[in-house]
Amino acid sequence: MAKKKKFYVVWQGLTPGVYASWAECQRQIKNFQGARYKSFPSKEIAEKAYRAGPDAEVSRNAPKEDLSKAELERIGKPIMPSLSVDAACSGNPGIMEYQGVNTYDKTVWFRKGPYPDATVNIGEFLALVHGLALLKQQNSDLPIYSDSRTAMSWVRRKKANTKLARTSKNKEVFDLVERAEYWLRNNTWKNPILKWETKAWGEIPADFGRK
Repeated sequence: MAKKKKFYVVWQGLTPGVYASWAECQRQIKNFQGARYKSFPSKEIAEKAYRAGPDAEVSRNAPKEDLSKAELERIGKPIMPSLSVDAACSGNPGIMEYQGVNTYDKTVWFRKGPYPDATVNIGEFLALVHGLALLKQQNSDLPIYSDSRTAMSWVRRKKANTKLARTSKNKEVFDLVERAEYWLRNNTWKNPILKWETKAWGEIPADFGRK
């Protein structure tokens, strides 16, 4: 089955606009601090979103499944203030990057990558540990949200249980993984690590918008 074509909006980048491929979009956002961008299923929708601006574009954050009132009440609302983390990978393995943002307004607190020949699970793990280390440095007990149960379990075990083979291409990523594991073994933290409830709240605020 042919993959559906996507269009990419760059609100903040080298040259803001609407782009017809991920490669074109990536050229506008690579190494651009605070880049803001998302993918859309058609050119018409993308152009409308571009005109409306990034703060008005909320359709991707709409809940993906209908939940009962009782379920929504049980889940509640995200804790504010908090940090949300996520990763994206073009291919799996492929080019990976990760980031952490303010859950409330999506202000980017950190963004790392791109790293070649990595996986999204590794990115989610590194994002969580990066967030923990950053908040500890700031003596902050803010909670951290992740939508990856795999990464959360790796943090609990203080070990990245990846099946990815180490190569010359991904040496930097594996060095980061080893540093993250070392940090987990030698530090404590007071930040709750919480599962982002995608069904109730929509995409995690740190989402890269490439689904």
